[in-house]
Amino acid sequence: MSGVYFKEEQKFNQWWIWMLMIMLSGLWIWQMVQQIFMGIPFGNNPAPDLVVILTGLFPVGGILLFRFLTLETCINEEGVHYRFKPFQRRYKIIRPADILRFEVMKYSPLREYGGWGIRLGSTKHGNAYNVSGNMGVLFELKNKKKFMLGTQNPESLRSAMNKLMKPDIPV
Repeated sequence: MSGVYFKEEQKFNQWWIWMLMIMLSGLWIWQMVQQIFMGIPFGNNPAPDLVVILTGLFPVGGILLFRFLTLETCINEEGVHYRFKPFQRRYKIIRPADILRFEVMKYSPLREYGGWGIRLGSTKHGNAYNVSGNMGVLFELKNKKKFMLGTQNPESLRSAMNKLMKPDIPV
């Protein structure tokens, strides 16, 4: 991608997500230590040892997933490129010719989209890709669809979008 106007990588760095993952992992480790290594059944109706071991796949898998989840955004003369790794290997693109209008704005991820991540929204709000915070760019496309792309750098994104939509104006 040449002529990059804006580039951003966002990760899930919210303390509460990591605290939840650590607590789940700690509970699993305690369950394993108590039942498998100490020989004391865990709970009133203990699971078999194999199930206890396999249960650990959930917190460990969650930690790995949130560690590698990344929202990548790049704006260049071709358009707005975005992807949510590791779910999307290739960038999706919104071309300038497809954009009716855009607005960098504050929004409510929970109320308008049901949370963070890849959010398939309603016809009113459209879809969203976001990781944290409450700032993003809302695209209204010529096909009547809406799309929200979250950002941690709203002013830089606004500047890049202005340059993309009016390439003869220096930023």
